[in-house]
Parts: sequence; C-alpha cells; structure tokens
Amino acid sequence: MNGAESLIRTAVAAGVEVCFANPGTTEMPLVAALDAVEGIRAVLGLFEGVCTGAADGYARMADKPALTLLHLGPGLANGIANLHNARRARSAVVNLVGDHATWHAEADAPLASDIVSLARPVSAWIRSVRNARSLASDAAEAIAAAKKFPGRVSTLIIPSDCQWNPAEGPAQSVPAEGPGPVEALQIERTATLLRAGEKTAILLGGRGLREPALLSAGRIAAATGCHLLCETFPTRVERGAGMPSLERLPYFPEQALETLAQFHSLVLAGAARPVAFFGYPNTPSSLVPEGIEVAVLAEPEQDVAGALEALARDLKAEKKEPAVAPFAPASSPSGALNAATVGAALAATLPENAIVMDEAATTGFPFFTLSASSSRHTYLALTGGAIGQGLPCATGAAIACPDRRVVAFQADGSAMYTVQALWTQAREGLNVTTLLCNNRSYRILQVELARSGVTEPGRKAKSLMSLAAPNIDWVALARGMGVAATRAESADELVAALNRAFSARGPNFIEMML
Repeated sequence: MNGAESLIRTAVAAGVEVCFANPGTTEMPLVAALDAVEGIRAVLGLFEGVCTGAADGYARMADKPALTLLHLGPGLANGIANLHNARRARSAVVNLVGDHATWHAEADAPLASDIVSLARPVSAWIRSVRNARSLASDAAEAIAAAKKFPGRVSTLIIPSDCQWNPAEGPAQSVPAEGPGPVEALQIERTATLLRAGEKTAILLGGRGLREPALLSAGRIAAATGCHLLCETFPTRVERGAGMPSLERLPYFPEQALETLAQFHSLVLAGAARPVAFFGYPNTPSSLVPEGIEVAVLAEPEQDVAGALEALARDLKAEKKEPAVAPFAPASSPSGALNAATVGAALAATLPENAIVMDEAATTGFPFFTLSASSSRHTYLALTGGAIGQGLPCATGAAIACPDRRVVAFQADGSAMYTVQALWTQAREGLNVTTLLCNNRSYRILQVELARSGVTEPGRKAKSLMSLAAPNIDWVALARGMGVAATRAESADELVAALNRAFSARGPNFIEMML
C-alpha cells in the first residue's frame, strides 16, 4: 500500500464520502487511490473555485466534510475565494493539495510556490506531509480538525513522493471536538435581560438557525415578546411554513442601525457581533447603536441549540407554542419581471423541502420576506461576500441531498465567475434549477457608486459595471454545458417555467430578462 491509498482508506473510515477534484500531475497517485478504494465519490470540477464552493455547499447540508483535490499552489489559489466563504460559513472542508516531490523542491520548478502562505488566510489547520508513513495519520488529524464544531477548513499539503512511496496502512480516526459548553452565567444574564421587560432582540446565527434552535427561540419569543432576527447572510436557515418567522438584519449599514436602534438590548445566539460589510464615511463599523446592551448567550463555537433550550427552561417557556408561519405561499405574479415579481414567483412555486442557494444580489432581496410562508425549505446565503459561490454551493448541496430540489438563485455577474459548475451539474445529473437574474450589469456596484455620491457616472465607470455589448447568451451557455435551458421575459412565463423545471429530474436553467 502506498501513501495515497493509506490516505483514502483513512478518509473512508472517518466517514468522508465525496471528493471534489481538479487534479494535476502531482496528484496522480491520489487519483489512482480513489479508483482503488471504494467509498468516496469523485466529482470533477472544471475550475478549482467550483471544487471549493461545492465542498462548502456539501458540508452545509451534510454536516460532514468533503475533500477537495487541488493541484499545487496555483490550484489552491484558484479556489481561495470560495474557501474564504467556507471559512465564514464555518463549513467543514479538507483540502488535499499536491506538491512537488520533496527532493524536487530545491529545483524551484515553474509551478513551485509557497503553498502554506496561500493556505493560511483560509485555513484553521495546515500541515505539510513529511513522508508517506505519516500521511495516513496526518489525514486523520486534518479530518478531525475540519470536523471541530461547527466546522473548519483544513489544508493538507502532500508532496508527490509521499503519495507514491510505501505506507503501513490507514490510520485510526481521530475524535473531533464538539461544541463548547455554554456557561450558566451566559444563560442567567440573558434570562435577566429578557425578564426586565425592555424591548429585546435575539440575533440568531450559525447552528442557532437550525430547526431545534429556532423552535426554542420561538418559544422564548412567545414567552417574553422578544424579537427574532437572523444574520444578513446566514450559512443555513430553516424557513417556511411551520417555522418561526425571522427578520433578516439589513445589508446596508444605515438600515441595520435603524433596525437595531429600536431595541434596548441585543442577545447574540450563535451570531457574531454585527458589523458593516464596508467602511463608509461618517458611518461606524459596528452596527450596534451606542447605548444598547449586548449579551452573548452562545458564541458560534458553543452549543447554541442547547443554550436556547436551557434559556427556554429558565424562562418557563419550554412548553410555550412558538408562533410559526402558516402555509400561505405568495400569489403567482403577472406582468413585468423585477425583483418583487421574481421573488414572488419563486416563493409561490417553491417545492416542499427545497434548498435555495441565494446569490441573486440586488434582485434577491424581496424573496426572503416573500418566502416566509412558502413550503418548508432550507435557505443558504453568500456568507463571505466573495462572489462566485452560488452555482458551486448549489452543486455541493445537491450532492449532499440528492432527493431534494436545489435552486441556485443567481445573479448574472457572479455566475460568470464559476459558470463551469453547470457542467458538473449535468455530468452528475443533479437536481439543480438555476434561476439566473439577467440585468446585464453589476447592479450592486451601480448602487454602491450612487451611495458614494456619483449619481451621473461617466463612460468608463458605466463600462466597468455593464455586462452588455456584447450581451451574454445564457441559454446558449447552459445548453453548451449540457443543461436544459429556457428564457423567461415576463412573470407569467417565469411561473410556467418554474413549474416545468420543478417537475423534471436533473439540472435545468431559467434565464430571466430583467
């Protein structure tokens, strides 16, 4: 047995089931090992950002890590943007990055680079393998590090000779660290705030947006009258009929400050203290207005679900009936396509138990509110702000949940970053419906330019925000990658297209002309 096979057998024993790969010469022993060992599905991505984004989506829905197989430093670099998003989502991802043979490193070959320095900003755990006999144990530690609650990115750098040289066999799995305990003082302080009767909001994030935690939060709200908020871009939140309704903290800082200013106190439950996405003149970084008391019920790395359950018991709210959204989907819209009618069309037709990956940018904002009473679904968002996450993340989610319909609610500009994900969806026969918002522009940048005081941009500025001249033919692009595609130019056409798409197996694509 060589080192590569010992690694793959170790990964199988640790419960890893998928590898999103874009390998090269230095990873050939690992490719051969994937063939030799049953138990890991190998999925080809035509760009490394597809592999890393798919691993993120898979981890969000499967609650366990996938492997990525990347070629040297440049391959890792191509995937870093979506590893940044995975880090912000606290997703469990294990990167296997090939490297030159140990004895070849001193030659400074053309593809040689400082892989550790590239990996450091997006990895919680990094190791360079020294020999084939340690590779299996190194892999076991990498997987355990990625599984550390609630999830982290691990990067294992593997010289090619450590892959092909003899090894002793697979390593035993290493136990992963679970959630940190919540101190009784955290629960007591929060309970005291809520009993005071002042207007309080609970900002939920991370594992606090899963069903058990949400229902506990709903019981607390029923008992105390507190308001439930969620992070602006949540990793994963359960939504729709039967779940407590949540208000999403607004994206723009002025609106977020206005939202939070109405409260006397703010409780953080699995969410970090909110800050503005960007620094603006005369606008603070913190989105918590001065004078508001902040209590931390649970950090993202702590047992937020257990903390909310314990808080409900402390408040004698454990038997309260939470106020949940009724099943009352939006009416099917008619007329022109715009953000409101697109959001209503998706909310009206959404199938039961769907997964929505939202990277629709400006067009996507109305959907979150409109879908509160839709069929039960899981909502995923752009956690780290690095665009190009939507299509790959939807791809990984579909592999994690093959029996669920996944919707990639996607802006046109960011779709171009990782459009290769459509090919992977076609090859793997994934149940992904891509709903592409074609406004032929980077609309969010137009908004930001106006916010900076430039209301009449010049020729160069306009050209940098336009995706026209030439227009991108998205239907042709999707079909060229093997995905059935159609175009909708009105809300009526969109509703009909969505109904057809949701009744079909495999991937499909709807281009919406806005």
